[in-house]
Amino acid sequence: MKEFVVIGLGRFGSSVATNLCRMGHEVLGIDLNEERVQRLSNILTHTVIGDATDEDLMKSLGVRNFDVAVVSIGEDMQASILATIIIKDIGVPYIVAKALNDLHGKVLEKIGADRVVYPEREMGQRIANNLVSTNILDYIELSPEYSIMEIIATKKLTGKTLGQLNLRALYGINVIALKRDKHINASPGANDMIQVDDILIVMGKRDVLENLKSK
Repeated sequence: MKEFVVIGLGRFGSSVATNLCRMGHEVLGIDLNEERVQRLSNILTHTVIGDATDEDLMKSLGVRNFDVAVVSIGEDMQASILATIIIKDIGVPYIVAKALNDLHGKVLEKIGADRVVYPEREMGQRIANNLVSTNILDYIELSPEYSIMEIIATKKLTGKTLGQLNLRALYGINVIALKRDKHINASPGANDMIQVDDILIVMGKRDVLENLKSK
């Protein structure tokens, strides 16, 4: 279990924060908007109404002790940049920052963001992948070569254990989680059986994952 601080609880930030909580992680959500904070107060581990560009506040909240910071401030580019600088200086090991455009992204990279995301652009990629394949539910590009996908188990996969499928040895594909109804198995083993309607969260080379869709 990791500890995350999510700064900015708009549509993107709240989605990231709530999903991290559902995965069992500790999440601190920070936003200036009281309504947003109140809405998530019973979902996230901790929520705070506050200004992430206030260095004293960030230090008092113990932000330096978190594993990952997600800077998802909306339209205020200056606040996004200042918050990223402060978090970097405080010493958070890994920073993910939301960018509004390419210029904003370049600035965030230069001031120390470890990963810059473009939610609208990446959502377009996911929608395109969903449209061309009925059994891909979600898609995250890790690099030009590697991706993570959520794939509905096909007929050829069901009724077999992960050990029998041997996806890692045969295709270099790692099954990092299994979803069945509302239950998530975050550490599936060789004896776990794939059932009808299971969702496999897999990681590997994009071209190999594309081939897995039809198996």
